[in-house]
Amino acid sequence: MKKLMISLMAITALTTACRHQQTSESVSPLKAKVDAYAPYTLTTDLSVLSEKERQLLPIFIQIADIMDELYWDQYFGADKRASLDTLTDPYMREFAEIHYGAWDRLNEEKPFIPGYGERPLGANFYPTDMTKAEFDALQDPAKYSPYTIIVRNNGGDLAVVPYHTAYADRLAKVDSLMGEAIELAEDPGLKNYLTERRRAMQTDDYFASDMAWMDMKSSRLDFVVGPIENYDDGLFGYKTSYESFILVKDEQWSNDLARFTAMLPEMQKLLPCDPKYKREVPGTSSDLNVYDVIYYAGDCNAGSKTIAINLPNDENVHLKKGSRRLQLKNAMQAKFENIMMPIAKLMVCDEQLPNVTFNAFFGNVCYHEVAHGLGVKKTVTKGEGLREALKEQYSAWEEAKADICGLFLVQTLIEKGEITNCSVDDAYVTFVAGILRSVRFGATEAHGIANMMCFNYMQEHDAFTRNADGKYVIDVAKAKEAMQGWAAIILQMEGEGDYEAAKAYAAEHGKVKADLQQDLDAIAAANIPLDIRYNQGLKALGL
Repeated sequence: MKKLMISLMAITALTTACRHQQTSESVSPLKAKVDAYAPYTLTTDLSVLSEKERQLLPIFIQIADIMDELYWDQYFGADKRASLDTLTDPYMREFAEIHYGAWDRLNEEKPFIPGYGERPLGANFYPTDMTKAEFDALQDPAKYSPYTIIVRNNGGDLAVVPYHTAYADRLAKVDSLMGEAIELAEDPGLKNYLTERRRAMQTDDYFASDMAWMDMKSSRLDFVVGPIENYDDGLFGYKTSYESFILVKDEQWSNDLARFTAMLPEMQKLLPCDPKYKREVPGTSSDLNVYDVIYYAGDCNAGSKTIAINLPNDENVHLKKGSRRLQLKNAMQAKFENIMMPIAKLMVCDEQLPNVTFNAFFGNVCYHEVAHGLGVKKTVTKGEGLREALKEQYSAWEEAKADICGLFLVQTLIEKGEITNCSVDDAYVTFVAGILRSVRFGATEAHGIANMMCFNYMQEHDAFTRNADGKYVIDVAKAKEAMQGWAAIILQMEGEGDYEAAKAYAAEHGKVKADLQQDLDAIAAANIPLDIRYNQGLKALGL
């Protein structure tokens, strides 16, 4: 009855909102917000695929669409999503589709539909009225699982429900479609991965399928699918959200990057921190490959679009086999051309504007993903996993580590002569311009907090100044020093697993200050897109 009452209240709120909306598209306050997401069509050269590989694409898209439905349930709620159809403002409805709900992910998750308050920190992973004390008192170790939700039973007490039980009806459809895909798969690695992933989504045990995914070396198609990231769990950072990517490998660009995989242990040793925070040896089975992405669904499609993937998230897989870094070249190029360069032209001094290049942007993003696999996976104090130790602070600090250590790796590889298509100056100037792009994600999202901490640290250490025109002038020598200092702080914070220190630092330094806000206001006034949104599917692919 309580769930029914909540659903009715949500529907009533939406209905009330509809009565107060302006129905004229020309005066909709949401039009400018929708227009801030530049449309982009996801496609690639499908002639590189075999006939059976092309036949797999419609099946993968059907599965991805189910992941999308599941994500709506997890983040916003199926009943509330249905109510969006009653909105009379088409721009409000479209903006809700972009953000998968009523909260603007790139504006501190502020509600944009009248009648909605703050987003529930625990999304739909937990009862909205659950207290942390109640959760702590729940005597079921499965409550910590990334693949369970917490509900109230008929008596009002908390109970744990596995994903494969909570979402059984939709996952049954996935199971059938996965069976069809397995029959069509020609590549042995892809066939084995799909077989294991099919089993995982029926059992919530993803280790074997993650290991199989790591062994999938030769497939031209890739299909990332399942509950993966934990960004939406703002209470504890435990629960994962459903999503899917469909990818086609760029063989030439991938081969150019392959040689760096064997260098990971050497890169680990070079990290600018106390040796105890880099004592683990990263796996060398990690892949560094380039793809065109042709479909996004669920978590990865919400708000800002991912341009690179670093998976699996399981630390045990990292220690045994490393991880795979998938660079999404077409999505990356779209953001560079539509967002990055317009920001750079507005904010970077004329003398250093030529240093903002796609190759440097690609390198910074690429090695951001490599850097996720470096440092430690367990604290040096208690041997805890970092997610367990840092709780909801983990995501922001992990993204901060990847940002700055990725820049360190790019600089090191350029100086070693391994990267030859951009300079160290290119890397640093493009990195600072990239921060100006990324901080627009908002100060409450993990990537946004990470970027704000980095921006503020580099500014405090004179890595850049502003000239008489208000444009950024990057002092590369001081930026190098700031990079090393910031990297050392992050690696120590993760290595120690000090939750209170991590929380306090992020609260103090993960904020947008007045001078940066002026820059962001200038970028907004220039009508530079915040992000991109996709035209995707069979029609976009010409199928």
